[in-house]
Amino acid sequence: MTKSTSQQVREKLDHPIIDADAHMLEVEPVLMDYIKDVGGATMVKRYLDMLKDGKFWGWYHATPEERTRKRIKRAPFWMFPAGNTRDRATAMFPGLLHSRLDEFGIDFSFVYPTLAILFVGLDDEEMRRGVVRAINTMNADLFDEYSDRLAPAAVIPMHTPQEALEELDYAIGQRGLKAAMVEGAVRRPIQGAIGGDRDLASAVASYWIDPLALDSPYDYDPVWQKCMDLKVAPTMHTSTMGWVDRTSISNVTFNHIGHFAAGSQAFCKALVLGGVTRRFPDLKFGFLECGVGWAASLYNDLIEHWEKRNVPELKRHLDPARIDRELLVELATQYGGPKVQTKLDELKVSDGVFYEWPPEREADLDDFARCGITNEKDIYDLFVPNFYFGCESDDRIMAWAFNEKLNQFGAKFKALIGSDIGHFDVTDARKVIAKAYSLVDEGSLTTDDFRDLTFVHPAEMHAGMNPDIFKGTVVEDTVAALMKEKAAA
Repeated sequence: MTKSTSQQVREKLDHPIIDADAHMLEVEPVLMDYIKDVGGATMVKRYLDMLKDGKFWGWYHATPEERTRKRIKRAPFWMFPAGNTRDRATAMFPGLLHSRLDEFGIDFSFVYPTLAILFVGLDDEEMRRGVVRAINTMNADLFDEYSDRLAPAAVIPMHTPQEALEELDYAIGQRGLKAAMVEGAVRRPIQGAIGGDRDLASAVASYWIDPLALDSPYDYDPVWQKCMDLKVAPTMHTSTMGWVDRTSISNVTFNHIGHFAAGSQAFCKALVLGGVTRRFPDLKFGFLECGVGWAASLYNDLIEHWEKRNVPELKRHLDPARIDRELLVELATQYGGPKVQTKLDELKVSDGVFYEWPPEREADLDDFARCGITNEKDIYDLFVPNFYFGCESDDRIMAWAFNEKLNQFGAKFKALIGSDIGHFDVTDARKVIAKAYSLVDEGSLTTDDFRDLTFVHPAEMHAGMNPDIFKGTVVEDTVAALMKEKAAA
């Protein structure tokens, strides 16, 4: 049999390839049994009924008028392999995926769920927690005999810290799953919106987005501490399809493009500005299936905002009390023209209602107080070392991650390869690694960059939390040597 292009790439490398983000397609008849074990026949019926309402496939049960009135987003359709039945089955059956990894040029793969990305965000706590528990139990069972090359990710609901702690204890602590997929943002109902024109000051919607680490009604520090205790990196696929700017009733592509990136950016900003990376300097976070372009932009934006909006700069350059009214009136007299000159008396005391801000409390001035930033380099330290960004093989922007000339302080971002096997964008799983390597062939990435992308960064994110995570796997020795090398450095 002719070797695949990805297999040929793997054979010329001197390092293994660790896939940070493959996907499984849950076999629903099997999942139904697990849901029944968790919540009984009633929960199975509720699960099936739920797929018909507006949260998921309700689009098909609504008239065009109802879709417009209720803003029922276009249901994602044809999102999984169909033209290649063998690839479809590969995402469904762990044994087949395990048997084909060499064909794909992959040594080890972390495998994430698909249905759970939908259910982890449900408002209905009983269904959310029940389906999540069923999926975690099922995957722990189905993948157990393939642990030398496959690791399924646990699903961790985050609506409250308590449910996150309980599922971490069960899935990671009791069942021994090695990776954790958390929800990086929770949609919460707005209570008592101001109403009228003043809605511009809040959200013009029935919900707000809680990024967990900033302004949340809950303290999630116990969750981050639990991740430290269990030696697991929280990673995420935070879907934003259905958020206020992703509610097209007719176009899936409009709703889909950038939706994981938008969720990741919200959570990432909150982790930094909310001080989580300051309080937990050794905890690693993975933002998956979202690329790295948004992260590079966010990192540089944070630095640029701090340069202009740290408290001394605010007071020096932006405090309205510093306006020299006499000079302003003098300049208005000289250059304002007849219409402005009729308003000189008013300009002596005010620029107008829009520009007159209510008095500010000193304690409210510092947007960076929680993260304790005192200089630009602090932002590098709180952002770059422990954030990892999942990139797919056809994502050309991943080259930005490695271009230290473009990023302040010469930052290189820790991009990870995620095959996304099982989803619509992978029409031939044998070509994924070869597609990523084409960036080396064209000169956009170096071979060292490719090694970081496909081996160093995914190994470091997981083994940096749990040195034993790859014990008993086919990459145990190479990862151990890598981590020893990094420790010495």
